[in-house]
Amino acid sequence: MRLSPYFIPVVLGLSLGVGAPVAAPSANAYVSVGIGVSVPIAPPPIPVYEQPPIPGPGYMWTPGYWGWGDAGYYWIPGTWVEPPSVGVLWTPPYWGFAGGVYGFHAGYWGPHVGFYGGVNYGFGYGGIGFEGGEWRGGAFAYNSAVTNISNTRVTNVYNKTVVNSRPGGAAFNGAGGVTRTASPEEARFGAEAHTQAT
Repeated sequence: MRLSPYFIPVVLGLSLGVGAPVAAPSANAYVSVGIGVSVPIAPPPIPVYEQPPIPGPGYMWTPGYWGWGDAGYYWIPGTWVEPPSVGVLWTPPYWGFAGGVYGFHAGYWGPHVGFYGGVNYGFGYGGIGFEGGEWRGGAFAYNSAVTNISNTRVTNVYNKTVVNSRPGGAAFNGAGGVTRTASPEEARFGAEAHTQAT
């Protein structure tokens, strides 16, 4: 897998120990999508930022989010990555407030976008599902209304208006943040086999 030139070498899953891999019969590593870290302090709001141009065909946007370390919260910028296989989509990680703490729910690759707390990460991740593109056969088609395809030779595009295409707002789910629960469909998608963050 090639990472975009905008990738910052921070691997939250490894640094925080989220989503421990379990044995799988295939080359894909399946992970538990549970809470890996919990802290008593709410994450800051999602900052408004610009999406860098896509580096080329085949890349998918994975939005920025707040990580946690010894010094507190730190921003992990969004980046363009190639998906681990054809047909998978990225479900972003999110923080959820329950039981008096903020728990980190790891992101994952899967055949559908599951629940990511209702957080507005922008660029097609408005809190429910993904509107930044879709698989059409074996190729990914980009929604040019929310995806920065400028300065590239990406031709597999369409244009569908999306409300709230810019990031911003609460960065967690629960009291004081986004108060949305997973739909039955999102819960079903969350139970599908997933591939860990790449």
